[in-house]
Amino acid sequence: MKRNLVVFFDSGDTIVDESTEIRDQRGIVTHAELHDGGKELLQYLYDNGFTLALVADGEVESFKNVYEEHGIPHVFSARAISEALPDRKPAAIMFQTAMDALGLTDADKHRVVMIGNNLIRDVVGANRYGITSILYDWSPRYDMKPKNQEETPDYTVSTKDQLIALLERLDSEVSK
Repeated sequence: MKRNLVVFFDSGDTIVDESTEIRDQRGIVTHAELHDGGKELLQYLYDNGFTLALVADGEVESFKNVYEEHGIPHVFSARAISEALPDRKPAAIMFQTAMDALGLTDADKHRVVMIGNNLIRDVVGANRYGITSILYDWSPRYDMKPKNQEETPDYTVSTKDQLIALLERLDSEVSK
């Protein structure tokens, strides 16, 4: 069953535990662990008909290495990676690139969510772009307290199960 909700994911400290990254001499990530339940989360959403896009700052090769290592590169229907683009999040080009790759237009923004762990990059970027922002608050490495309205996420979750329940609910709301 194809879902109506489209899910954009950040990677570092959203799915990947950045504290476990091993980099080569070029700075490319050659190994990293996924955060607890990260693989299961992505595979569940993919298996249950959600369209997923990776919208992340970093190097193309790093993301390829990590997601192939864990056997889940296939879950992403599109990738917008800053190394391949002229800017980083919160720049609109990151979100627009994923939208374009999925054949989505401004009329589809109401059914797109951005999940990330960084208020400035992920939440501000999504809020400015006009899509739903979801703060995935599991990592202690970032400040998760918004300083202003622009940094305030539409939703905050801290576990895989909370995130799945929220995405299921949002999908049912945009499918009506």
